[in-house]
Amino acid sequence: MDEFGLIDTFVAQFKVAASPRGPGDDCALIPRQGPSVVTTDALVEGIHFTRQFTFEDIGHKALAVNLSDLASMGAKPTWFTVALGLPEDLTATHLKKLGRGMSALAKAHGAELVGGNVTRSSQLSITITASGTLDGKPLLRSGARPGDALYVSGPLGDAAAGLEGLNPLTPAQRRPTPHLAFGQHARRLCSAAIDVSDGLAQDLTHLCRASRVAAELDSAALPLSDALLDYAGSRRSALPYALTGGEDYVLLVAVRRPRAFEAAMAKAGFAAEQIGWLRSGTGVKLDGVPMRGRLGFKHR
Repeated sequence: MDEFGLIDTFVAQFKVAASPRGPGDDCALIPRQGPSVVTTDALVEGIHFTRQFTFEDIGHKALAVNLSDLASMGAKPTWFTVALGLPEDLTATHLKKLGRGMSALAKAHGAELVGGNVTRSSQLSITITASGTLDGKPLLRSGARPGDALYVSGPLGDAAAGLEGLNPLTPAQRRPTPHLAFGQHARRLCSAAIDVSDGLAQDLTHLCRASRVAAELDSAALPLSDALLDYAGSRRSALPYALTGGEDYVLLVAVRRPRAFEAAMAKAGFAAEQIGWLRSGTGVKLDGVPMRGRLGFKHR
């Protein structure tokens, strides 16, 4: 197929608005809906996924990592664009499956495809720009203060263990769930937030640097799934997955009034696990010992 056939095949997997709000013109026309946030992320074959993933998995994950960024700001998704780099061996069937995986997640969270681009490439790549709206102020990395409590919105380490071949944790790696509803409910109760994409220790370090604080983690408080504990064989063996593995896409939030936060989130039906505190100073400590060395994934 030529470029236009490829575009039509992919877009056909989505329910899109007519141009100029949807694909079809040189630009999409986006009505103003109040304050908004925008993020861009790319998935590249051989770095972020392999052909062991299904194409539905790849499409889902490409959008999910962007929606997770919106979740960390407390935003509600509105629209996204997709730039595809397609190798010669990709067929129309592959492209349909890629679109189906992405469109199912988009529909679930009310995100509209409004445009994009297709080009030939030596390897499959998907670059997405996504936008969301805010009901008030955004959650930033820089709002935390000493004395704030640290919480996460779900278990840690499953995705990293799921990367190690086919096992019960593989779906956590291939089909991450962006915690959008948690972020939208938590936004008014939190002082800072970040999504855990590159590893808990590393992403917490980013938050600490932005807020100019130090962190103390309690290893016994880190939420680990039963599946991870079974896979690793012990809590001690599971901790490295949780601390430095990454790609869990849970939210890490700093909270000034922990008891009120826990009560409000529980009332809304969300689990929130306290994993530590923020203090004056710099760096991250685990059980009182400074963490050093590799803290997570580093982009080149």
